[in-house]
Amino acid sequence: MVKPTLSSNKNNQTNTLGFTIVELLIVIVIIGILAAITIVSYRGISAKANESAIKADLANAKKQFELYKVDHGSYPTGLDTNKCLTGTTNPSPDTRYCLKSSNNGAYTLTGDGNTYTLTLNQSSLTYNITESAGPTLGAATPTLTCPTGYIVVPGSSTYGTSDFCVMKYEAKNVGGVATSVAAGMPWVSISQTDSITKAAVACTGCHLITEAEWMTLAKNVLSVPSNWSGGVVGSGYIYSGHNDNTPENALATSTDDDGYSGTGQTAGNQKRTLKLTNGETIWDMAGNVAEWTAGQTADGTVSQPGVTSKAYSSWNEYPTLDVAGSLAVNITPAGTGLSGAGSWTSTNGIGQLISNRTEKVLHGFIRGGCWGDGAHAGVLYLALDIVPSGTGPALGFRVAR
Repeated sequence: MVKPTLSSNKNNQTNTLGFTIVELLIVIVIIGILAAITIVSYRGISAKANESAIKADLANAKKQFELYKVDHGSYPTGLDTNKCLTGTTNPSPDTRYCLKSSNNGAYTLTGDGNTYTLTLNQSSLTYNITESAGPTLGAATPTLTCPTGYIVVPGSSTYGTSDFCVMKYEAKNVGGVATSVAAGMPWVSISQTDSITKAAVACTGCHLITEAEWMTLAKNVLSVPSNWSGGVVGSGYIYSGHNDNTPENALATSTDDDGYSGTGQTAGNQKRTLKLTNGETIWDMAGNVAEWTAGQTADGTVSQPGVTSKAYSSWNEYPTLDVAGSLAVNITPAGTGLSGAGSWTSTNGIGQLISNRTEKVLHGFIRGGCWGDGAHAGVLYLALDIVPSGTGPALGFRVAR
């Protein structure tokens, strides 16, 4: 009988139980592929989560803006350091309405009370909303670059304007070129016709400021509380510049922190500088030198606003107007949509209107008033009694682009 034997081969067992180098490499490659897929998926999920958070934050902000408008009659025009909404009414800021962001994103707000644009940048992703649209991917509008001596004015849906540039100072004659500089006296004794010509060559794309642009600018400065003596829009008077005939001439300008430069005063309504909602400063929009705009009462077709019983011999307070006329742009304080503006008079520093409701002869628009106009002067001052070819020692202009 043959005794069975047990066969044993250690080398064969080792080879059977282990992995070859090729197998290990395949496993490593598979793990790498799975890891890459996981990372990409995570990043995609994270980006979508961030996008959803931004949209949710802006959707919530849109509701806050609408509630703010119900309470205050207008949209907010800015944010304080705590992201609380600020505007043209008291209290400002209104701490009942403060914006939140899920990942501490950065908000940017611009607005004029009737419109707004809110942008939220968070984790390298940017969305924006407006009063009528959004959330929309990307920044709302590119930054507007203005020529030297010009400032940016936020556009207004009320007057159909987009952001535009305007001279910070009244036009000065520098070698025959209309220039916005602090030094020197304003360019005067110029007709509307020549102002249009000079404005067109002041810079590429430049033109004499239009009525829509003037009213956009007027509404903007009227909506800034610090421009009012009472510190609240509609409280006291808005500053109306050098208009008391002391001294009896136009003035040069100075630094922005010296708004009473040349007036001999340090307080009161003769302040020559006004602030815009974007923080810019404009000089002599009221007083100093009256300014042509491009507005005209078209010959034979456009009637002037006014008071039934009055013609050119009288200045009119805006609340007394009972003939609307047919001007293309609403010139009245009420037309701005600002709360209470329909009752504002020259006592509030806005200026007055001189017109002839029955006349349809071609006349140009003169704005702001001059150094001797007193209570007539103001950002809504409007004289419709001079033809486009007329001139005067207190008639100047301002250029926009």
